[in-house]
Amino acid sequence: MLKALTLKVLTPERTAFEGEVEAVFLPGSAGAFEVLPDHAPIITTLEEGNVVWREGGEESSLAVKSGALILKDNVLTVCVQEG
Repeated sequence: MLKALTLKVLTPERTAFEGEVEAVFLPGSAGAFEVLPDHAPIITTLEEGNVVWREGGEESSLAVKSGALILKDNVLTVCVQEG
Protein backbone atom coordinates (compact mmCIF):
# COMPACT_ATOMS: atom_id res chain seq x y z
CA MET A 1 0.00 0.00 0.00
CA LEU A 2 1.27 3.47 -0.87
CA LYS A 3 2.01 5.91 1.89
CA ALA A 4 -0.25 8.93 2.15
CA LEU A 5 -0.21 12.39 3.62
CA THR A 6 -2.94 13.68 5.87
CA LEU A 7 -3.86 17.10 4.45
CA LYS A 8 -5.85 19.74 6.33
CA VAL A 9 -6.65 22.94 4.41
CA LEU A 10 -8.06 25.55 6.79
CA THR A 11 -9.45 29.02 6.11
CA PRO A 12 -10.75 31.54 8.66
CA GLU A 13 -14.28 30.52 7.68
CA ARG A 14 -14.12 26.76 7.20
CA THR A 15 -12.21 23.54 6.77
CA ALA A 16 -11.82 23.49 2.98
CA PHE A 17 -10.44 19.93 2.89
CA GLU A 18 -9.34 17.20 5.26
CA GLY A 19 -8.25 13.76 4.13
CA GLU A 20 -5.55 11.43 2.86
CA VAL A 21 -3.74 12.53 -0.30
CA GLU A 22 -0.87 11.30 -2.49
CA ALA A 23 0.75 14.68 -3.19
CA VAL A 24 0.25 18.42 -2.64
CA PHE A 25 1.51 21.26 -4.87
CA LEU A 26 1.92 24.63 -3.15
CA PRO A 27 2.73 28.24 -4.15
CA GLY A 28 5.60 28.82 -1.73
CA SER A 29 7.02 32.27 -1.06
CA ALA A 30 10.39 31.04 -2.40
CA GLY A 31 8.75 29.28 -5.37
CA ALA A 32 6.27 26.52 -6.08
CA PHE A 33 7.00 23.12 -4.53
CA GLU A 34 5.55 19.64 -4.08
CA VAL A 35 5.08 17.67 -0.87
CA LEU A 36 5.05 13.87 -1.02
CA PRO A 37 4.78 11.31 1.81
CA ASP A 38 7.84 11.24 4.10
CA HIS A 39 8.85 14.81 3.19
CA ALA A 40 11.14 16.43 5.75
CA PRO A 41 9.38 18.59 8.37
CA ILE A 42 8.82 22.14 7.15
CA ILE A 43 7.23 25.42 8.17
CA THR A 44 6.85 28.04 5.43
CA THR A 45 4.65 30.77 4.00
CA LEU A 46 2.59 30.76 0.83
CA GLU A 47 1.94 33.35 -1.83
CA GLU A 48 -1.03 33.87 -4.12
CA GLY A 49 -1.71 30.84 -6.30
CA ASN A 50 -3.36 27.45 -6.12
CA VAL A 51 -3.01 24.70 -3.54
CA VAL A 52 -3.47 21.50 -5.55
CA TRP A 53 -3.79 18.02 -4.06
CA ARG A 54 -3.98 14.59 -5.68
CA GLU A 55 -6.35 12.09 -4.13
CA GLY A 56 -7.03 8.73 -5.77
CA GLY A 57 -5.47 9.94 -9.00
CA GLU A 58 -7.83 12.95 -9.16
CA GLU A 59 -6.68 16.54 -8.63
CA SER A 60 -8.54 19.18 -6.64
CA SER A 61 -7.47 22.74 -5.94
CA LEU A 62 -8.17 25.88 -3.96
CA ALA A 63 -7.15 29.39 -5.02
CA VAL A 64 -5.37 31.23 -2.20
CA LYS A 65 -4.20 34.80 -1.58
CA SER A 66 -1.67 33.90 1.11
CA GLY A 67 -1.04 31.43 3.88
CA ALA A 68 1.31 29.31 5.91
CA LEU A 69 1.86 25.61 6.47
CA ILE A 70 3.43 23.15 8.81
CA LEU A 71 4.37 19.58 7.92
CA LYS A 72 5.40 17.00 10.47
CA ASP A 73 5.08 13.20 10.51
CA ASN A 74 3.10 13.10 7.23
CA VAL A 75 0.48 15.57 8.54
CA LEU A 76 0.34 18.74 6.42
CA THR A 77 -1.71 21.59 7.86
CA VAL A 78 -2.22 24.52 5.49
CA CYS A 79 -3.82 27.74 6.81
CA VAL A 80 -4.85 30.06 3.97
CA GLN A 81 -6.81 33.11 2.98
CA GLU A 82 -8.97 32.04 0.03
CA GLY A 83 -8.57 34.09 -3.11
